[in-house]
Amino acid sequence: MEQIDFAKGNGLVPVVIQDNNTLQVLMVGYMNEEALEKTKKERKVTFFSRSKNRLWTKGETSGNHLYVEEVLADCDNDSILIKVNPAGPVCHTGNNSCFGDEDAKGFIYKLEYIINQRIKNNSKESYTNQLYKKGINKVAQKVGEEAVELIIESKDNNPDLFRNEAADLLYHLLILLKAKGVNLQSIEEVLKERHKK
Repeated sequence: MEQIDFAKGNGLVPVVIQDNNTLQVLMVGYMNEEALEKTKKERKVTFFSRSKNRLWTKGETSGNHLYVEEVLADCDNDSILIKVNPAGPVCHTGNNSCFGDEDAKGFIYKLEYIINQRIKNNSKESYTNQLYKKGINKVAQKVGEEAVELIIESKDNNPDLFRNEAADLLYHLLILLKAKGVNLQSIEEVLKERHKK
């Protein structure tokens, strides 16, 4: 990351906080140099609070910390984008975002993260983890079953059932991708490369 120009904003720069999985913008705050250094060191977002006139770590009272995945500077080096994994609702209203309720767009990445966590934590009661533990053949078989169910449902005229079968297929495909050691972003990269041609 380039050196941030704190002088332009009298010692403060705007910071956009974005969900690392869904890419939803969660909030905007300000940082001084000390807040940025603390954020990088502790991997939890710390702002400079203009109203309190001090450093303020998001979640210091609620426990809803913003765990840092990536810190990026803009092209002029006078604002920052931080991609985070939030530990809970970000807004004081209880919403996930200060810009309103969470949109479904991008949720598939959050679902991929949840699937990975259930497998990583070896959640015994989790259907996801139980299926994953059965091995690649069972996971692939389940994807095949869901694909057939979607095809059958596509021939009928019930949009709710069709959407549910499509959701089942996508969900099981994410488990298959995990079993193969492939993530959703790498599939998007293939599609992006195809689009360029």
